[in-house]
Amino acid sequence: MTTAAPLVLDTNIVLDVFLFADVVSQPVRDGLAQGRLDWIATPHMRNELERVLAYAQIQPRLAFYGLDAATVLAAFDRHARIVEPAPKIGFSCKDPDDQVFIDLAAAHGAQLLSKDRAVLCMRKRLAGLGVVIGTALDSTAVDPAVLQPAKA
Repeated sequence: MTTAAPLVLDTNIVLDVFLFADVVSQPVRDGLAQGRLDWIATPHMRNELERVLAYAQIQPRLAFYGLDAATVLAAFDRHARIVEPAPKIGFSCKDPDDQVFIDLAAAHGAQLLSKDRAVLCMRKRLAGLGVVIGTALDSTAVDPAVLQPAKA
């Protein structure tokens, strides 16, 4: 049986995929829907998404797209494979809120999709740990044809 390489999505990417339906995130949305991507997340990441969905500036966006927080969280629950939190790696992110995404990607040799500059600036350091960091705008990071190959 072939399984997809693990993928970590930060909260902004999750919002792009499940709330904003950003066209740039379509390959991720399709890959998840078709079961070609193995998105891993922790309970903390789900809690963060729930907290962000309650922000006053997000409420009009939910209304605009005809969604509510429960629908976005249900998509998270349907597509994310919940795993145990990872231990902190030797590198620290400038934004402590992003450390959990970096740690999880490093622990699982996963790709990490983020738009956060504090994460993106760590590409070279994390590459040595087998972590590929990309953005939804970086087609080489999100095109399922060029995501890390499936593990046999």
